[in-house]
Amino acid sequence: MGGDHSEIVHFADLSVVPWRNGGGVTREVAVGGSGGQDFNWRISIADVNVPGPFSTFPGVDRIITLVDGVRMDLLIDGVEHVLGLYEPFTFDGASQTSCTLPNGPTRDLNVMTRRDRRSAAVTITDLSEVRPLAVAGGEVLVLLSGSAVVTGAEGGRTDLRPLDAVCPSGPAVRALMGSGRAAVVRITSSQKGASRSKAGADLQQGQ
Repeated sequence: MGGDHSEIVHFADLSVVPWRNGGGVTREVAVGGSGGQDFNWRISIADVNVPGPFSTFPGVDRIITLVDGVRMDLLIDGVEHVLGLYEPFTFDGASQTSCTLPNGPTRDLNVMTRRDRRSAAVTITDLSEVRPLAVAGGEVLVLLSGSAVVTGAEGGRTDLRPLDAVCPSGPAVRALMGSGRAAVVRITSSQKGASRSKAGADLQQGQ
């Protein structure tokens, strides 16, 4: 189906980057800023195959959401936190963090924001309860389960499969209908008085 393909990220097309410790792989969905380690914000999907430590990111806030698997246990600065499916959890990227996998390998959605530049919120939505779901600039939607169809600005329609993402640019709004669950990531500026369109500009730069 036709559509605004530049704003649709298909999970099957993402590059797979193995971790240096061999414990898993990461696929980058979208990034704002200059990329590399100097991102303003970054959204990725990680496959965690074995227990182990997380990399530290001073000055970065993180939100992790388990999107496949039963459970992940995090140990953050000596305090244990249990993550269940579709439960976003926020923590400081500078913390000493490690994970265990009581029920085997997992897959998670990771959102990172440079604290002095951007902030983020993750909302899990049941698509069957919201018809249609509007996705605007400054937001990224990741389909977690089920199927959906997104309508672009010019009326084109694109099918989404699990872990595909919608990344509108600027003030554009995309309408999405389907079944299953989706994660909506809202990126905002951490600077007072910054406009919503700035986050939208970052989204366009990150594609």
